[in-house]
Amino acid sequence: MGRPLPYGVPGVERQAEGVVRAPAETVAEAQALLDAGKPFHAHEVFEDAWKSGPEAERALWRGLAQLAVGLTHAARGNVTGGARLLRRGAGAVEEWSSGSGVRRPYGMDLDGLAAWARELAGRVEKDEKDSGTVGAGAEAPRLRGTGPYRE
Repeated sequence: MGRPLPYGVPGVERQAEGVVRAPAETVAEAQALLDAGKPFHAHEVFEDAWKSGPEAERALWRGLAQLAVGLTHAARGNVTGGARLLRRGAGAVEEWSSGSGVRRPYGMDLDGLAAWARELAGRVEKDEKDSGTVGAGAEAPRLRGTGPYRE
């Protein structure tokens, strides 16, 4: 699922950082990484957009990065951190959408993403006694989907 891992443990290489992409490329690359079970890498793609994009969109990309890293934590069994970041990201994308008046930027379903994140956060917390972990690829959201879940 990406870094951070304990020192000396082999793992998947990090996503290249500081890459400037068009918004459509950001969404497509992040979706491919989410589908591949690499939400931490998707987080880095969103982080690049947050840091290099227009000021008016930074909160959007930051919220999406929070959703992806929340999924990372949930998949690693960090129930508290995962649920907290999923809810924080859901609030951030909703706040950006209401403040900007844009409901589907770059075709993304922000309402569906917020609903997905809150549902997953609740489920992870509820299932904590069983394991608290989720499959990152199986739980990946559809960024441009018509609903909050993978189709």
